Amino acid sequence: DCYHCSEAINMIRKIFIAMFLTAILFFAQNAHAEPHVNYRVYVQDYGWMRPVRDGEVAGTTGRSKRLEAIVIDFDGIEYNPHVQDYGWRGWVPSGVIAGTTGESRRMEAIRIRLKGSNANRYDVYYRVHIEDIGWTNWVRNGEVAGTTGEGLRMEAIAIRVVQKGRDYYDDYYDDYYDDYYRGRNRDRGRYDDGWY
Repeated sequence: DCYHCSEAINMIRKIFIAMFLTAILFFAQNAHAEPHVNYRVYVQDYGWMRPVRDGEVAGTTGRSKRLEAIVIDFDGIEYNPHVQDYGWRGWVPSGVIAGTTGESRRMEAIRIRLKGSNANRYDVYYRVHIEDIGWTNWVRNGEVAGTTGEGLRMEAIAIRVVQKGRDYYDDYYDDYYDDYYRGRNRDRGRYDDGWY
């Protein structure tokens, strides 16, 4: 009888160890997983565009269409647009519309930052496409992307959230990313700027 008790205890011990090792492996694999940020924009004459994520282009380029509003979805993210005639509109949290709709006012610049525990784990990088200028350099963590006081419209935006400390100012990546997505969108029968 004690022999069967001993076998049962050993079996339970093995199951517990297997579950423990599986949990450690799961957390180790997910500790380095890249997060996903989703966003969509409201564009002049088109309205709300399809949602995009993780550095994809939201908006248009080469069509002279202004961004008017944006919604970004990521835990702990805040964003603050600079809007024609209004200036800086104030910080709004994840999932809230920033900017205007139905007022024909251009977004001219934006600041995006993370708050709470995600601010300690991740950096948020972003760049915008500006009328007569083109793509700005990548900025991060609350820095201004775009222009103020120049009357220039934002036409598109790309946003990426990465592990804290990972450098995203990578010219090679920018060139690769731009070429890859232009080609991918063209192959799918989409416009080169990826808005459709």
